[in-house]
Amino acid sequence: MGLEKILSVAGKPGLYKLITQTRTGFVAESLLDGKKISVGLRSNVSVLSEIAIYTLDEELPLREVFVKIQEKEDGKKTSISHKDEKIKLEEYFFEVLPNYDEDRVYASDIKKIIQWYNILVDKGITDFSKKEEEAEETKEEVKSEVEAKDK
Repeated sequence: MGLEKILSVAGKPGLYKLITQTRTGFVAESLLDGKKISVGLRSNVSVLSEIAIYTLDEELPLREVFVKIQEKEDGKKTSISHKDEKIKLEEYFFEVLPNYDEDRVYASDIKKIIQWYNILVDKGITDFSKKEEEAEETKEEVKSEVEAKDK
């Protein structure tokens, strides 16, 4: 399972796996306790694959930040807790991502990233690499189909 089906729901702790879509929203399952919840269309929901972290140069996709944490921790959980002091969290994040924008990435953001990473590792969701080759192939197929229709 990729990050495309993992959600963060505002006001609810932890992460959720998208189960199915309904007329009024969707059903998601908590990765923390396995309970299913119904989420309305008005809820503020973020898909992890769409989140990016500000750096001094660009916006870095969250999946790439997770890969950097994974490399630092050899695929294990983080050496610090998301409940550690602000200064410890910032020092850790600076080791992982030295060029992150300290003015736009807050300690609360770092806490979430560390907590989310640890939840994903606990659940065995550790393939953060983007399937770029597959995406590129799909683009080429679509382009070929469009060109064929134009002829």
